[in-house]
Amino acid sequence: MYQNLALLAAFLLTYSIFAGRFESRLLNGPLMFMLAGLILGPAFLGILQPRIDKDGLRILAELTLAIVLFSDAANADLKVLRAHEGLPLRLLMIGLPLTMLSGWLVGIWLFPQVPPLELAILATLLAPTDAALGKAVVSNPKVPAPVREGLNVESGLNDGICVPVLLMFLALLVEEQTQSPLSLAVELVIEELGIGAISGVALTLIAWLLQRYAAKHHWQAPMWSQLTLPGLAILCFATAQTLGGSGFIGAFVGGLLASFLFTEQKHHLLEASEEFASLLSVITWVVFGAIVIPWAWNNLTLNICLYAVLSLTVIRIVPVLISLTGTGFDFETRLFIGWFGPRGLASIVFAVMILDYPLETSRTLVSVAACTVLLSVLLHGLSANPWVSRLAGRIH
Repeated sequence: MYQNLALLAAFLLTYSIFAGRFESRLLNGPLMFMLAGLILGPAFLGILQPRIDKDGLRILAELTLAIVLFSDAANADLKVLRAHEGLPLRLLMIGLPLTMLSGWLVGIWLFPQVPPLELAILATLLAPTDAALGKAVVSNPKVPAPVREGLNVESGLNDGICVPVLLMFLALLVEEQTQSPLSLAVELVIEELGIGAISGVALTLIAWLLQRYAAKHHWQAPMWSQLTLPGLAILCFATAQTLGGSGFIGAFVGGLLASFLFTEQKHHLLEASEEFASLLSVITWVVFGAIVIPWAWNNLTLNICLYAVLSLTVIRIVPVLISLTGTGFDFETRLFIGWFGPRGLASIVFAVMILDYPLETSRTLVSVAACTVLLSVLLHGLSANPWVSRLAGRIH
């Protein structure tokens, strides 16, 4: 255990010191962490031996996504949704559903042996994009502001939107397996969404009222106030899960409400939450590289690899081009927006989640998800800076 901890800490320390140098080239954090897990792990050198079972991996991934969901929702500027020709709104309301539909149709073509409902689950878990993987794009001032903000808001909200869709398909799967009435599946979805949303709203409102009361009486300490929103994110997630709802919906709704209520101090209070999310993300990417990739590698087939390639290209890019029809963006800019829809943390967590459900082809679905995320980390990481430089040069 201590050897694992020492290796992880040494790598994290080294990367934190030289991050500016790495990320100015063709590398990014998730790529480096994933490669570290893969090379140091059992598949190659074998000096990193993460002793984590399926339940431990699920808890780690779920907790990471809950804090990321809360932080992304709290950071989202909803006024941007209608700005810049409604770019984020078009990507979320038109591009996202079309991406799920095209992913399902391609799945029917490549995996005829997989039940259609399970293919819908696959299409949903690979639909959300990852802001961390696209950081070289969304934080680069060379990228036009509308494109940066559009991609940032899209990646911040689409994983939260995909959660209820995924829950609906999983509930239908349970109903199909148990031969229960369809109304039971609908009831399960409404219950998970309702409990999650109510938990998020109630807890965030209580936290805001307590924070205002403490501020009015000057009872706050700057050091401890940084833990307010990370604590709230975990509280929303864990309470909703305890009550039988969706913790992800609780965290997402709580974050959206926090964005509205904690206006003045929001960015200061969110710093610690984002740092928590970053640390947990590092651990998740290392474990993904050490355990999930070698496992998925043994299950790869030509069709799995082909679906992963299509997921990052046709399945994502065509819906984006359709959703941006009629806007003032030229073709290359629209293609740029379509390409930079990297798959990452949300897809990993959703893939781990489905292992708890009675899927006939869970091995195939998880392998497809792992292959897609691996390709995304490599291809989007390597292409970000060169294409940004080209785009900037063409504009100026």
